[in-house]
Amino acid sequence: MSVIELEEYGADFTANPYPFYAKLRQAGPVHEVRVPDGFQFWLVVGHEEGRAALADPRLAKSPSVIGVRPPEEDIIGVHLLGADAPDHTRLRRLVTGEFTARRVEALRPRVERLASELADAMEPSGRADLVDAFAYPLPIIVICELLGVPAEDRDTFRRWSHELVTPADERGTETAMKGFAGYLDELIEDKRAAGPADDLLSGLIAARAEDGDRLSLPELRAMAYLLLIAGHETTVNLIANTVRNLLTHPEQLAALRADPALLDATIEESLRYDGPVETSTFRFTREPVVIGGREIPAGQYVLVGIGALDRDPARFPDPDRFDVRRETKGHLAFGHGIHYCLGAPLARLEGRIALRTLLDRFPGLELDPGAAPPWEWIPGLLLRGVRHLPVRW
Repeated sequence: MSVIELEEYGADFTANPYPFYAKLRQAGPVHEVRVPDGFQFWLVVGHEEGRAALADPRLAKSPSVIGVRPPEEDIIGVHLLGADAPDHTRLRRLVTGEFTARRVEALRPRVERLASELADAMEPSGRADLVDAFAYPLPIIVICELLGVPAEDRDTFRRWSHELVTPADERGTETAMKGFAGYLDELIEDKRAAGPADDLLSGLIAARAEDGDRLSLPELRAMAYLLLIAGHETTVNLIANTVRNLLTHPEQLAALRADPALLDATIEESLRYDGPVETSTFRFTREPVVIGGREIPAGQYVLVGIGALDRDPARFPDPDRFDVRRETKGHLAFGHGIHYCLGAPLARLEGRIALRTLLDRFPGLELDPGAAPPWEWIPGLLLRGVRHLPVRW
C-alpha cells in the first residue's frame, strides 16, 4: 500500500478530519502517512486495533528505543508521557499518591466558585468569546492553584504552553521550554525552602515511597511541566468543544435542558464525538509489530488516532451522530493502558461544572451570528478545538 499524503487533504482535514479518517478506515485500520513537512509515520484509525496499540508494550513511549533523544529531555527532563516501565511505573506511583480522587473532589467548591465568578464577569455584556472569557481561565486557574503557581504568572504560562502544543518554529519552542524549565526550578526551590504546604507541587516534593524513593529535581520539573500543560490545554478544548457541539446540535441541547440528569452523559458523548485530543503522542516500535494486518518495522513512529477510534462504526453505531443519550462506554478520549490520563477525574469535574454553570446562567446561550463559522481551528494533529468561540445570550 502506498503512503498517504495528508497534505492532499488540505484545510478541510483540519476543520473536520472525521470523513477522511472514515475513508482511511474503509481501506484498513492502519496506514503509513506523511505530513506536509515530509515527516512519515504510521497512523492507527481502527478502534479495536488502536485500543490494543495503546496498551502494547512493544510500542514504547521513550524515543530512546529508536536512538533518538529529543531536546525536551535535555531542557525539561523525562515525564510520564515519555517514559516506559519500569521508569514509568516508579514515576506514576510517586505521583498518584498526591493526585488522588479525594484531592480532586476537594476542589469541587473552588471550581464551582470560579465558574460562577467567570459567568458573573461575562453576563453584563451579553456576548463573549467563550474560550477567552471562560473555557481558558477556568482550568488554568485551577491547575495553577493546585500546583501552587502564583496568579500573576498564568498569562506567561499560557503563552509558553501555546507555543509548545502548536509550535510556530523550533526557536520559539526552545525558548518556551527554557522559560518553563527556569521558572519551575525556581518555584520548586522556593517551595522546598518554604517547607510543607497543601498544594500539589509541595506534596510531590515531599512524596516518598515506602523504600525511601522520591522525585529528583529534573523529575519534579518534568512532572510539573506535564501537569501544567496537559492540565489546562486539553480541558480548555473539552469545555469549548462540548459547548460548540451542543450549540451546533440544538435538538441535543434541548434534550439536555429538558433533562439535566443527562449532563454527565453529554460530557462523555462530547469526549467521544469530538474530544480535545485528536491523536496520542508518538509511540515507537521496539521490534516489528503487526497491527490490523500490517507489519510495522522496528524503529518506526506510530500515532494512535484517538478521534478516529471513537468514530469507528464497529464500536459506536452511527458514530457521526452527536447523541447525548448514547452509551459511550469504551471511548478512548483519555487513552488506555498504563498511560491512561492521570488528570481524567479533574477534567471531568471541571467539564461538568463548567457546562452546568453555563446552562444555568445563560438559558439563551447561542452562537453569535455576527461571528459565525468558519472557525479558526488549532493546527496540527495533537489537539482538537477552536481558537475562539463567539457566543451570545
